[in-house]
Amino acid sequence: MEVKIGVQHAQRELVLESDSTPEDIESKLGEALAGSGVLRLSDVKGRTVVVPADKIAYLELGSPTSSTVGFR
Repeated sequence: MEVKIGVQHAQRELVLESDSTPEDIESKLGEALAGSGVLRLSDVKGRTVVVPADKIAYLELGSPTSSTVGFR
């Protein structure tokens, strides 16, 4: 699933591909906002993104777009 994270005062959003479910990501966001202070997500390649919870402007969850080969 594609996850886009908008960060305050940053011109570009963070985009990562995750194996997590939307519910899992929403619960991690809730935990980060309630107590831990950071949102920590891992992508499909094993990289980790850590964002301060108070700097998150928005979180967009969507399905990956499959690239097509050839003509449409």
